[in-house]
Amino acid sequence: MPTELEDEIGEAIRFRAWEYGTTTGRARRCGWFDGVVARYSAMVNEFTGAILTRLDVLDGFDSIKICVAYRLDGETIDKFPSSPAILARCIPVYEELPGWQNPTASLTRWDDLPKPAKDYVNRIEELVGCPVKLISTGPHRDETIDLRP
Repeated sequence: MPTELEDEIGEAIRFRAWEYGTTTGRARRCGWFDGVVARYSAMVNEFTGAILTRLDVLDGFDSIKICVAYRLDGETIDKFPSSPAILARCIPVYEELPGWQNPTASLTRWDDLPKPAKDYVNRIEELVGCPVKLISTGPHRDETIDLRP
């Protein structure tokens, strides 16, 4: 997982999203959005839409990073590597977007999202190659923005 964060940001994301195993209580691995692996997954699975979960976890960050490529042996690649051994050598190349201070938690309408949050969602759509059709803004089912026509 090239984008895994083993620092205070990763810990903040883990705590805000409560990313701990239900049975074991073990901390889950967290990281910035990996556009390379998401684009590959969308391609091989022929996605027609994506769901972006827990947008609210990113509330309050000054900036948010998205992995747009990898550095491999001094070269920039934007394709998902063909083997785990190659992936293990990849270093994420990040694009940094402005964060947002206005909370998105529990919002249910696209128009209510802060502009930087909308820009983040739009950039993910560009990178993945399919539209985001649902956005969750909290842990509960009703905390959802439905973007399907």
